[in-house]
Amino acid sequence: MEFLLLGPVEAHDPRTGARSAPSGAKQRALLGALAVHRGRVLSADRLIDELWGDAPPAAATGALQAHIGRLRRSLHAVDGRDHIATGPAGYRLRGTACGTDAGTFERLSAEGRAILPTDPVRAADLLRRSLARWRGAPLEGASGGRLCAAEADRLGELRLTTQEALYEACLAQPDADHRSLARELERLTADHPTQERLYDLLMVALCRGGRRSEALGVYERARRRLRTELGVEPGPALRARAAEILEGPAAGTPAALLALGSEIARLSARVDELTRRLNSTGALTG
Repeated sequence: MEFLLLGPVEAHDPRTGARSAPSGAKQRALLGALAVHRGRVLSADRLIDELWGDAPPAAATGALQAHIGRLRRSLHAVDGRDHIATGPAGYRLRGTACGTDAGTFERLSAEGRAILPTDPVRAADLLRRSLARWRGAPLEGASGGRLCAAEADRLGELRLTTQEALYEACLAQPDADHRSLARELERLTADHPTQERLYDLLMVALCRGGRRSEALGVYERARRRLRTELGVEPGPALRARAAEILEGPAAGTPAALLALGSEIARLSARVDELTRRLNSTGALTG
């Protein structure tokens, strides 16, 4: 049995292709919580809190038992096994021979990120395979309770980290399609407008594709967005990337270089100012 968490919560038997998608928010939340913590006991109180939060029904224990019985029958219909163990301390999803798509995603992501510095081609393959496991929002339809919401947030963050690593691996390859990568990164920065690492990667893709002016424009866009939404200036890594682009060899025609002149001068002054502030802060706190 495999439990699917990277999208709508489902149970899947890889041998037969049989699936069970719980109907109703409470059934989805119950399967999600048990699958996230499979092999570990969850007390009745924790599961009641997960399903009903601060407004449990009067007979919450009985209602939970009814939901457990319903879910047990639903999972049994997939592969003929009893997957929920009941004990004095609570309930657990038996972990023997069971996995999750989230576990596969995490394993492939970790392997890809580990070899990225030495083998970006192989890393990109592993990272693509890990991201291919996703079918939608994590624990979709089941993330209203505390347990599932925390796991959904964690998986979402790891997905973004994996996407960043994938683009880093792609940019490290000699035959990288910088134009296509830039388009994809533009979409990601729109979805995650305060994620500095994405702006950094987009600037690299644009600059290596001969679009230096646009790369500098991305830095200014990131600076405005960060100031507006978070009240902060770009961090050291993004400032260093802007300085690297400013100081690098210019690409393009003389007319293009003239058009860049005022923008480069202004951004250079901004980078110098931010560097002085950073050094000043370090001196005060050191």
